[in-house]
Amino acid sequence: MNKRIGEILLDMGYITAAEIDRTLEIQRSDTAKRKFGEILLDSEFPVDRFLEALSAQFRLPLADPKDFPDQIPLEKISFSFLENNLLLPLSLKDNLLKIAVADPLNTEGLDALKSSFGYELEVYISKKSDILDHLHIVSGSRSAVMQRLIEDTEEDETPETDVTGEISHLRDLAQEKGIIQLVNLVIENAVKDRASDIHIEPGEHSVRARYRIDGILYEKEIFPARAYSAISSRIKLLSQMNIAERRLPQDGRIKVTVGGRAIDIRVSTLPTIYGESIVMRLLDKETSFVTLEEIGFDRLILDIYEAVIKKPYGMVLITGPTGSGKSTTLYASLDKINSPEKKIITVEEPVEYLMPGINQIQVRPKIGLTFASGLRHIVRQDPDVIMVGEIRDMETANISIHAALTGHLLFSTLHTNDAPGAITRLMDMGIENYLVSSTLICVVAQRLVRRICRNCREEQPVSSDFLKRFNRDVDSIWVGRGCEQCSGTGYRGRMGIFEVLPITDEIRNLIMAHATVREIKEKAIQLGMRTLSEDGIQKVINGMTTLDEVLRVTQVEL
Repeated sequence: MNKRIGEILLDMGYITAAEIDRTLEIQRSDTAKRKFGEILLDSEFPVDRFLEALSAQFRLPLADPKDFPDQIPLEKISFSFLENNLLLPLSLKDNLLKIAVADPLNTEGLDALKSSFGYELEVYISKKSDILDHLHIVSGSRSAVMQRLIEDTEEDETPETDVTGEISHLRDLAQEKGIIQLVNLVIENAVKDRASDIHIEPGEHSVRARYRIDGILYEKEIFPARAYSAISSRIKLLSQMNIAERRLPQDGRIKVTVGGRAIDIRVSTLPTIYGESIVMRLLDKETSFVTLEEIGFDRLILDIYEAVIKKPYGMVLITGPTGSGKSTTLYASLDKINSPEKKIITVEEPVEYLMPGINQIQVRPKIGLTFASGLRHIVRQDPDVIMVGEIRDMETANISIHAALTGHLLFSTLHTNDAPGAITRLMDMGIENYLVSSTLICVVAQRLVRRICRNCREEQPVSSDFLKRFNRDVDSIWVGRGCEQCSGTGYRGRMGIFEVLPITDEIRNLIMAHATVREIKEKAIQLGMRTLSEDGIQKVINGMTTLDEVLRVTQVEL
């Protein structure tokens, strides 16, 4: 190590002699006694160039952040020790410990490690920020964070104060390092676990966090009750809510980046006996939407549905309860027919996926941009295809019907139990039967069932009860045994089961005759419609899901 860092930077052409002299002058008069490199970096000198010179000066390789470990390879090592000494253990094999340092001159930490464990050290250089960020990630295991949080709250119990006087106190709580780390960890864990929602629910003695994964809620963490104010304040602060308002429901939104992915989080709070229940809906806007085939449309149903959505005009409705995948089917349908020759406009709440080549409008009720008002203006934009997120009221239904009547292909959703129910639902909303019969061209009812985990699925014999009940000639069906990939559930991912009802002349005649839902359904089955339950049983036989899943999501009689 013959040359100083400034001389090496000069040789590399990264700095001038005048800049070295200026930095040395600052160092001589610096009351904080900063090092040459610290002063240089504080003047916004590129960190990567400085590290390159540091590597050459000490003849030490640079550590690539991509090679950082998922877990610290040392047991019984203090997080605060690593943080204070800016050390990150990379790997341990036999007696050789590879370790990244931010400052090679700070040998105290390295000497302490060597004397305490007796390891041979292979030292690498890395950015200070990279080391600290990764330490916070790997040290943020659920148990470690919870233990630190419990210790912090036991040491610093804060009595409740009047709501009007605690805004600044709540803001202070929300800015505590442990709380920031805890809330970040909950979000990161939920994304890693493929959760669609996070539920934070306060109780009398504790607060629980549950994740909805593949449609099912799983309890994931338990927090001490005294930590609730800090956790809720942090979430509300991020969501730009009123942190002092606890009596009324609130809605907000958070935008975060997890693992390089942009996540949009819709946040809802609701006052309960023990505090506010907080639900966070996770939307990954960078996720590519799935195709109709990937959703679960088999060839038979897909041929029927594709023939419908390629028509030039008419109304297509997707029905089902909240969380049944209606929006996903709408996006997949638009993707199937999207082309440069067609102008497609959507009005949604919210815009869940960004689709190239499609004009997407976000509903904003606070400024008067509703489904109805947005749809009214869309019609004036000369579209070929329109998608309305949901038909909620008479006004939206009327405009949608007339848009379909005037030569547009319109997609939307309704909340009904089955496909025939959508027909009577429109008429119950005040739409005349002749308008329904002349505009509606197809109704799809759907539910989501969990897929059997491909990694641990296994065959089991079919019971005689199954054969008798469903009259199917099969010897075995598939189930998931449970493995690490599916967290022991036997399921991983979801798919749809569908009931596709094309509006034929026979169905139109029934609509004009004010037929009941049962009459329309019976006629549709006679014409070959596969019901939700029948589609589910077919997917059970095909080894895609289980009978328990089909029974769980279908409320109709099998």
